[in-house]
Amino acid sequence: MLESESEQSLAKAKVLFAKARTIAEGGNYDYAIDVYLEGLYLAPDALEDGHLGLCEMALHRASRGGKKPSMVEKVKRLRGKSPLEYLLNAEYLFAKDPKHIPYAEAMLKAAVEGGYKKTATWVANLIFQTNNASRKPSLRTYLTLKDSYASIGAYDRAAAACQCAMRLKPDDDELMEAYKQLSAEVTVARGKYDQEGDFRESIKDRESQERLQAQDGVVKTKNYRLLAVEEAKRKMAQNPNLAMNIFKLAEALSDMEEDESENEAIELLEDAYEERNDFSFKQRSGKVRMKQLRRKIREAQKEVEANPEEVLASARVDELTKALREIKLEHYRLCVENYPTDLEAKYEYGLCLLKEDKCDEAIPLFQESQRDPRRRISAMSKVGECFFRKGWFADAVDVFDRAIDSYEIKEDGMAKELRYNLARAYEENNEKDKALELYRRIAQLDFGFRDVRHRVDALRNKDGEPTSQ
Repeated sequence: MLESESEQSLAKAKVLFAKARTIAEGGNYDYAIDVYLEGLYLAPDALEDGHLGLCEMALHRASRGGKKPSMVEKVKRLRGKSPLEYLLNAEYLFAKDPKHIPYAEAMLKAAVEGGYKKTATWVANLIFQTNNASRKPSLRTYLTLKDSYASIGAYDRAAAACQCAMRLKPDDDELMEAYKQLSAEVTVARGKYDQEGDFRESIKDRESQERLQAQDGVVKTKNYRLLAVEEAKRKMAQNPNLAMNIFKLAEALSDMEEDESENEAIELLEDAYEERNDFSFKQRSGKVRMKQLRRKIREAQKEVEANPEEVLASARVDELTKALREIKLEHYRLCVENYPTDLEAKYEYGLCLLKEDKCDEAIPLFQESQRDPRRRISAMSKVGECFFRKGWFADAVDVFDRAIDSYEIKEDGMAKELRYNLARAYEENNEKDKALELYRRIAQLDFGFRDVRHRVDALRNKDGEPTSQ
């Protein structure tokens, strides 16, 4: 009876997931989120159709300038009377702000408590990769992952998270002991493979996990990539009008990293764009083109490294690099034109314009990009760089100075870059003493940073040492 009820719930959930995808196709993302969550209430561990579908839609919504959750929504949703209610409330917030990892961590905690192993594994992998890619990985996040993975029996992943934590805190005896215990658990788990049933089940679990990892962007084997294309083509044949199926097939083809497959992905997306006049297809097409060119540049650079005197190989790198710059410029111009509230696109378009030395066009884009907290300091720095290139040195000084005051971390790469840029602006503005003082501070932190030591020597030796010394 219970199995029958579970099957009925899953069937009802799948209907709701299909409805949510259709609603999202019409652009009503917020309503689609509610319908997805309604389905997940019935089937909390429905990963591919439920959680993954909602996550992909959430990323698409964010790229279209979707609003983040309001303060009222945050207060209301960051709670739950049961693990399931807590999971869905956290997922609601995550769907509205998919780059805010604390929401994902709340989802992970609830999924572990509720025993939703598939969901917990997926969310944990997502958090793990995001933390690894961060400029300042969080020790607390690694510890949370260690405990969460261990709770769901993923001891190999728990050990990996523990290792990452140990790199940040190498002298911690408790972490060392935890790693030893987790390593022992991994050995015991592997020993179970001697039993035929356990071996088959472990292979099944591993294959399932590989699929989850692959969608999160880890390195994919050639065999997996071929299977992914076949699966995407199968779904495409079932419903060729569903945008999600077109996107997934294009992604699978692009992941083959071969000209023929990449060109097929581009053609698929361009045809969909022409047919539907939906820029999201054109946007994906541009991303595939840029990814293809980056791959070709890497391959050409390897040829240059193998044969440094090969003129044709070097010319090939230059040719491809120029093509990439042109495609990026046009791609982000179209993104800004079609998604005028997308601050990420404006920042990227500003970078493209800056490379073309079109400072007057880039400045307003960087100024608007400052509304994005993730890029605020970087965008301010780029405004200062534009003023510097225009010869507006006093204005560049003001901007770099404000950026330094606003940046909380005082000794990382960005902080050194800002101080260096401010020093250069001072130097060009004929404020040599101030420039020297900043160069000296950078040299004291990182003597090999850029040409700082040479600039210190030059300023000290020019017409005698400045009075600031």
